[in-house]
Amino acid sequence: MNDSLYERHRAVLPDWLSLYYADPIEITHGEGRHVWDAGGNRYLDFFGGILTTMTAHALPEVTKAVSEQAARIIHSSTLYLNRPMVELAERVAALSGIPDARVFFTTSGTEANDTALLLATAYRGSNQILAMRNSYHGRSFSTVSVTGNSGWSPTSYSPIHTTYVHGAVRGRGPFAHLDDAGFTAACVADLKDLLGQGRAPAALIAEPVQGVGGFTMPPDGLYAAFREVLAERGTLWISDEVQTGWGRTGDHFWGWQAHAENGPPDIVTFAKGIGNGMSIGGVIARADIMNHVDTNSISTFGGSPVTMAAGLANLSYLLEHDLQGNARRVGGLLLERLRATAAQVDTVREVRGRGLMAGVELVRPGTGEASPERAAAALEAAREGGLLIGKGGGHDTSVLRIAPPLTLTVAEAEEGALILDRALRSI
Repeated sequence: MNDSLYERHRAVLPDWLSLYYADPIEITHGEGRHVWDAGGNRYLDFFGGILTTMTAHALPEVTKAVSEQAARIIHSSTLYLNRPMVELAERVAALSGIPDARVFFTTSGTEANDTALLLATAYRGSNQILAMRNSYHGRSFSTVSVTGNSGWSPTSYSPIHTTYVHGAVRGRGPFAHLDDAGFTAACVADLKDLLGQGRAPAALIAEPVQGVGGFTMPPDGLYAAFREVLAERGTLWISDEVQTGWGRTGDHFWGWQAHAENGPPDIVTFAKGIGNGMSIGGVIARADIMNHVDTNSISTFGGSPVTMAAGLANLSYLLEHDLQGNARRVGGLLLERLRATAAQVDTVREVRGRGLMAGVELVRPGTGEASPERAAAALEAAREGGLLIGKGGGHDTSVLRIAPPLTLTVAEAEEGALILDRALRSI
């Protein structure tokens, strides 16, 4: 590590700006599924800058599009017609599954969710929101207000009245012992009980697979069952697809499609992977919801020509090379390898996930107690072995988060699984 850079970082940046590793690394460049640090060490990247480098590092199609657009014009704002923004909005709207969809671009997932909350509360005339326990939706004032993971909520003040719902964590909690049908029925009954206690909320916001929460997910169909109950009261469904969109789960292009029996969400938010590292977020909503805002509004940086060019090139590459199918095939292999390791390592409670989105929950041997210290040790051991991963979880950060770029090869999946096997055995 560059000690001078670390000291400079500590001198001018907030203490709460987290750094991975006891000896933090500076990543200087990347290619494909690999990155290099300032010391020349090469790593297989299984975290992609928090699920953001979705296709590959230095993907030629994206870097070419960015370079060519930057040579023409970098910025104009939404006050002017913007061809790349219109073209990407057309493609996203068509892929969304939402009828008569409108798209608004932002610069981050936080801003996307913030906008979705604004739309929902304005449309419904209510500041009451339902959110899932253990959830994470961003770091702004409003998105912290609907984040159910207390480790990411630095203030109790809120512009929103939030009620938290059971269902997103299948393996823990009061309904964990039930089968999938019983679990869903119990969560629906709990939701009905909540809704019977006051005015109808504006919306439910939910991640199909909780990201920061440790890649937890409900049984397929749970949000469809919720939707049926919510629709009777006019309550909207916001699907936070910041980490689950664009085919990462393998089985579906959007995470909500595992819960599609009663139609698509009213609002979908996205970010991260669509830009392959460029700052793109956005909101998709039915026209009546999106156009309900009756005041002036613009975005200075949302939908910038350069980021839109990157998004178009990245989305085209993803669709033309069937990266959703690759996520299903290679992700299935990776999950098999991780579960084979888990069967032999008593610190692993569960391996869960779908596609190229896997969580490995670590506990103290012989107990079900979360072990954040073992997760931290495994993170370090994986880096020493040449692999970068992430971590997360409920209130304890005891889950290893594994989410490689969607171009991951079988050989790279096998290599990464072997490094993780050694790391888990070493702790």
